[in-house]
Amino acid sequence: MNGAQDLGGMMGFGPIIPEPEKPVFHAEWEKRALAITLACGALEQWPGDRGRYIRETLPPIEYLTSSYYEIWTKALLKLLLAEAMITPEEWTAGKAISAAVATKRPTLSAERVAPLLAAGTPYNRTPKAPAAFKVGDKVRTIVAHPTTHTRLPRYARGKKGVITEVHDVFVFPDSLAHGKGEDPQWCYGVRFDGRELWGPDSDPHLEIVIDLFEPYLVRTA
Repeated sequence: MNGAQDLGGMMGFGPIIPEPEKPVFHAEWEKRALAITLACGALEQWPGDRGRYIRETLPPIEYLTSSYYEIWTKALLKLLLAEAMITPEEWTAGKAISAAVATKRPTLSAERVAPLLAAGTPYNRTPKAPAAFKVGDKVRTIVAHPTTHTRLPRYARGKKGVITEVHDVFVFPDSLAHGKGEDPQWCYGVRFDGRELWGPDSDPHLEIVIDLFEPYLVRTA
């Protein structure tokens, strides 16, 4: 969706100032925010892509004025309420009032955290059809403005590029985020000239490679 999270190419937000790797957290509550989010995600009541989509649905003013982990906690609250895992009354009271909702996986205990994180979540899948494109193919991205989740950046829509790499078949986030199944799709590295994305005033030496799913691409001459 064209939300506040998709700022590529937009102006007026000031320079990007990378932060040092440490400290990882700026306050103690951020540690707890991360832990609770991971613990709830481990219950498998929703896929990670749905969590990303819910963050995107935060009102732009709220999104842009919230810190990283504030966005996480606000989205998590929306998810917990939507899944009826907590009630508004419990949120207000700050404690459980009714019996816990049965979940697909058991509560994440401390001893299971490290192995679970180390195992990761593989999203690559076995191909069901050959890749539609090969390295060197010229492509153009589709023009679409979905109200749902997408990994096609707004600044790269309707732009011409060249396939630089055929990665693999992965779960399609646009589908998984909305309960429509995994719908695995081929993913490609696509190189774009900076002037194609940003216009004639762009750095003439700039090239950008974006990893894009097959449904976003059409072949061009």
